[in-house]
Amino acid sequence: MQQPITNSTSAEVIERSVRGVCSHDCPDSCAWDVTVRDEKATALRGAPDHPITRGGLCAKVSHFLERVYNPDRVLYPLKRTGPKGAGEFTRVSWDEALSDVAARLNKMIETVGPQAILPFSFAGSQGLLEYCSLDRRFASFVGTSQLERSLCGDTASAGLAATQGNAKGIDPLDLAHSRFIVLWGTNTMTNNLHLWPTIRQAQSAGAKIVVIDPLVTKTAAAADWHIRPFPGSDGALALGMMHVIVREKLHDSDYIQAHTKGFEKLRERLQEYSPEKVSRITGLSEDEIERFAIAYASTAPAAIRLMIGLEHHENGAMMFRTIACLPALIGAWKVRGGGLVRSTFAVLGEMLNFDKLTRPDLARASSRVFNMARLGEILNDTTLDPKVDALLVYNCNPAVIVPNAASVRRGLEREDLLTVVLDQFVTDTAKYADYVFPASTQIEKLDIVPSWGFLNIALNRPAIEPLGESVSNTEFFRRLSKAMGLTEAALFDDDETLVRDVLDVEHPWMHNVNFESLSENGWRRVDVPDGWLPFKDGGFTTPSGKLEFYSESLEAAGFDPLPEFKPLEESPGGNAQLFARYPLILITKKSSHFLNTCYSNMARHRRSEEPCSIDICRQDAEHRGISDGDVVEVFNDRGCISVTARISDKVRAGLVSMPFAWPAEGERNKGVANMLTNDQLSDWGGGAAFHDTLVEVRQAAVENSTEEMP
Repeated sequence: MQQPITNSTSAEVIERSVRGVCSHDCPDSCAWDVTVRDEKATALRGAPDHPITRGGLCAKVSHFLERVYNPDRVLYPLKRTGPKGAGEFTRVSWDEALSDVAARLNKMIETVGPQAILPFSFAGSQGLLEYCSLDRRFASFVGTSQLERSLCGDTASAGLAATQGNAKGIDPLDLAHSRFIVLWGTNTMTNNLHLWPTIRQAQSAGAKIVVIDPLVTKTAAAADWHIRPFPGSDGALALGMMHVIVREKLHDSDYIQAHTKGFEKLRERLQEYSPEKVSRITGLSEDEIERFAIAYASTAPAAIRLMIGLEHHENGAMMFRTIACLPALIGAWKVRGGGLVRSTFAVLGEMLNFDKLTRPDLARASSRVFNMARLGEILNDTTLDPKVDALLVYNCNPAVIVPNAASVRRGLEREDLLTVVLDQFVTDTAKYADYVFPASTQIEKLDIVPSWGFLNIALNRPAIEPLGESVSNTEFFRRLSKAMGLTEAALFDDDETLVRDVLDVEHPWMHNVNFESLSENGWRRVDVPDGWLPFKDGGFTTPSGKLEFYSESLEAAGFDPLPEFKPLEESPGGNAQLFARYPLILITKKSSHFLNTCYSNMARHRRSEEPCSIDICRQDAEHRGISDGDVVEVFNDRGCISVTARISDKVRAGLVSMPFAWPAEGERNKGVANMLTNDQLSDWGGGAAFHDTLVEVRQAAVENSTEEMP
């Protein structure tokens, strides 16, 4: 969509509007219109005709053009001149930088093999071309080590699939028909802003809104009922709910009989989870557990909205697997507005041609796979054969966002590690790079973005030419492939071809979604039938074809075939000796004005967030002699960071919370939250147990102290 807005003084069009879409790691995927005058973007606004965006953007993206034209933006290739981590660079040409990188990569391939190279990326852009197109083709064709990108999302999907066979749920917009909505582990008003009007619509029609979250969030404050279990105890809460539902005969016997497997075995297991026992595990009163279970089972339609938070536990997949039993137990799937919903990508992903986009068939041999959560371990492991000698980083800032980040930084300090970063700014990770290449922003490139919060697919048209010498990820890999002397034609496809590749599908819900229709309107909602109920009549894709309360597949894989709760290693009920040393549970959260680490370098957004603070309740603060505004040290065996203490009633006793996305060096902070977090992998699905992190907090050591950090 590219149309003139005004042409009042000249026959020449000097101003135009270009339709695009936000590609940030957010479920909303907002449509925007960019005003361009004399080839400069002068305004960016939410698309008023888009049914989800409705003209509104979040506080971050509203100022996106400040990011595009920021004076600190990387616009030319940079070569390291100082020690790794110092962030000292000089400008060089593309030819010089690419020639050196290509020569060193080719030498590695010849001497130790292509698996010495590790491309490292995540969801810094959720546009499919930026996220998984020519980069994946390059990795397959060259034979580099592969990356399991499971830091967020995969554990939740795996947990749901263990019960349902897949991770599908209802259309989020059908929450307008719900009369009991459970927002479980999601701060919707901050992190899924454009779903909130639908929830408020349901609330105005009489729906009760329940938030389950250990923290007092903006969403929790706006809900009818806020339930605050201990972190990681949500699976026990779900089991306690099921105990009450079955005991009170509020389950749907007809739906259970027709569409589920293993109910009698589940009934036996539920005897172990009385409200009394669950109260001790969760920190909730027996009365609240009873009331919640009865209200959920007695109010139809009842829906559960799940997001990311719950999966960041050692038992993350089992928690999702357990919660997924609830809608089937009460027959919630039968009625519009009932059931469960997490990511709509479980639906959209089946409608896109990822094989044609990523071309796994280009692989000439199998390669090893590393889990991205263990990057510190990978970079520091000298026993690997071959060890990782080259790291290609894009769409990601691993020095901040990966757990056990202190170990990651030690690995990045290796002088023998070739680190190449493609980014818009010199991030904490880029400070360790041998070369930083300039990345274009979303308004400077073509891409396609499927929403994971709604059933929409949008095309992003470039509004302006890339500033300086910045390039898209696809152009970077085309240039790198050429510099390395690669000749496979699939490594050089242009961006429009790539968009057409991923849309090359035959699916009844995609008949009106193609390059031409997206070019015309900017977006399309897939043609999901009105009132679609994914599991009204069963249709589960488990081996039995039914929802599995009892899973033989899990049993064969060595897991409990029934929902269960086990105390977490890093929790009050886990390792007693560890808990005695570190008696506070740390929850890391998203900031309101940063999007993961994006915008954390920009003055406007930092002013809205500063200082980097840790929330601690008054009782825990007074016990440690800490006052509001003190600089404190937060520490455990993995590291020690300093931040500002904020005494707050948003956390309960025994729990502290801080944002994870701050850079390591700030006016009142040193170090990043993920230097403390747990990189233990979840039970299945490959996620990391970020929220299973025990810490202690103390007054910051006086300047020049010789005290050793743990």
